[in-house]
Amino acid sequence: MQTTPPGDRAKARSPEYRVAVDSLRGLRQDLFHNAFAYRPLPRRRTDGRIIRRLPARLREYATWTPHALIAMAALITLLLSSVDTDGEVLLIAPLTVLPVLLTMIRPVGAFWASMASTPLAAVLGSNWGEWPWAAGSFACHLTVLTVVAMRTRPRTAGWMWALTALYALIADTGIGPTYVYGTNSGPMLVFSAMILLCVTVWHIRRHAEQEVTAQQTVTAHERSRRTLLEERTTIARELHDVVAHHMSVVAIQAEAAPYRVENPPPELEKAFATIRENAVAALTELRRVLGVVRAEDYEAPDAPQPTLADLEGLLANVREAGSGVEKVVTGAVRELPQGVELSAYRIVQEALSNTLRHAPGASARVEIGYVLGGLGLRIVNGPPPNPSLIKPSPGAGHGITGMRERVTMLSGEMTAGPTDDGGYEVTVFLPVALPDEDDA
Repeated sequence: MQTTPPGDRAKARSPEYRVAVDSLRGLRQDLFHNAFAYRPLPRRRTDGRIIRRLPARLREYATWTPHALIAMAALITLLLSSVDTDGEVLLIAPLTVLPVLLTMIRPVGAFWASMASTPLAAVLGSNWGEWPWAAGSFACHLTVLTVVAMRTRPRTAGWMWALTALYALIADTGIGPTYVYGTNSGPMLVFSAMILLCVTVWHIRRHAEQEVTAQQTVTAHERSRRTLLEERTTIARELHDVVAHHMSVVAIQAEAAPYRVENPPPELEKAFATIRENAVAALTELRRVLGVVRAEDYEAPDAPQPTLADLEGLLANVREAGSGVEKVVTGAVRELPQGVELSAYRIVQEALSNTLRHAPGASARVEIGYVLGGLGLRIVNGPPPNPSLIKPSPGAGHGITGMRERVTMLSGEMTAGPTDDGGYEVTVFLPVALPDEDDA
């Protein structure tokens, strides 16, 4: 008959009991559940700091380095098993070699194989002075503990050491022969504890490095995304000034147009009134949308937005900063849409700013080409003259992103990259519709 409700019994359990249950659950999960599962040892990656510098043929063989080290450890245990034996090496060798080799395919199973082969190798061996680990078994068990700890979690290493200590205690006090010269349980426990501690520290450091790498990747992604949004916001503010100016001109001209015609028909007056209303409504909506992305400390510029005609002032500032720059214009200079003019000016400005920041003192060249279908830009700079004396200042990474956003907005094309002589080159093409195409 049940006299205590299940809820009261659960509440009566002490924290120590729960810790013990959790520990046994962890032991079962780490060393008993799928203990002999097939888990082949992966090959080393070819992008390591040392492997990637090797020739292609050696790089292929270098990926098998972990397997070769384990095979070498198995050979060492075989040599130790043949010491001080009187013909039993054929019986002892498989007991000490197979657990080491088994770590390459079934790591947890290799630990149990080492635990099972240890007393057998000690009994079959002729040197009873080594108890409970024979020479070969000593090296075998240390190797197995090391490899399995590296291939599993740190908690598994603690359980393996605890079971090793339990076996050593039982072997020394219960099942050990009475005529042994001494026990080597102490050296085994000390050496294994030191090795497992080092492996655990390696695991923790590796996990921390992975966490830092993942966090840095997320941070870089967020920074890139934030930079992109900031550049788009800046472009939206500048385009607002351009579009707002044109819309204002349209509204004013639509309002004044009926007064320029003597006795205009009502239909014409109504059409111009509709144009003015639509222009004012569009201007109001444009300002409302810009208010969403406008920063609190943003102030509208007093001067008009710059164009390619203002490049001489920009080049003069660059020359005053210590960099020689020249401008080359090809083709018939003509007036372009204000958005194209503004974007072209900002692209040249950002490219020259990158030159001053990353290659101080280097000479630059600005090429502007007025072609039939648009505008071509090429900004190229040479390497810094004294890289050891003048250190480049790091940037925020906004330059290339902003230029690409402006080019993409105008359906243009852009390439940017280092040159063969150590400089940097930015090439841009901004398409501009021909007047005939607009009329069509």
